[in-house]
Amino acid sequence: MPDETTPDAGQEATEAPAKAKKEKAPTVESKPFANFIQEDYLPALKAGLEGQGIAGVELTFGKQAIAVKGFSQYPACSQVVARWSSGYKQPRQFNIYFFDDDINGKKGFSYSESDTPASTLESFRIDERKSDLGLLVFWTLQRLNAQKWLVRN
Repeated sequence: MPDETTPDAGQEATEAPAKAKKEKAPTVESKPFANFIQEDYLPALKAGLEGQGIAGVELTFGKQAIAVKGFSQYPACSQVVARWSSGYKQPRQFNIYFFDDDINGKKGFSYSESDTPASTLESFRIDERKSDLGLLVFWTLQRLNAQKWLVRN
């Protein structure tokens, strides 16, 4: 058997170059909150709603008073407001409230028909630790489906 030599520890260290960590590309969710909502969430939500057969949806984003009975004294918060009436006798509207201006912060949901103020403010996805664009659109569509606004039984 030929002599086997084992390299010493110092020689191994110089031969194996240190692996550089690959930097991850920034996600759309890492954008500033308002930019993410306007540039990414609203177009994705509109596409999701149109995919469910809801056309003519008007989506807006802004900071405004909470449009629920009994909440007028609370400070304004960022909201996504969706309105449509195509194919329905009564116009429909839902609001998603972002109380902390953060997609991972506290969120609320309200809905109304016939241009009446919403009567209930519900928590919206409060049990999730981390949200992303796909999940926000999915949860919104799921909530509307639970309201029977997407598919009737």
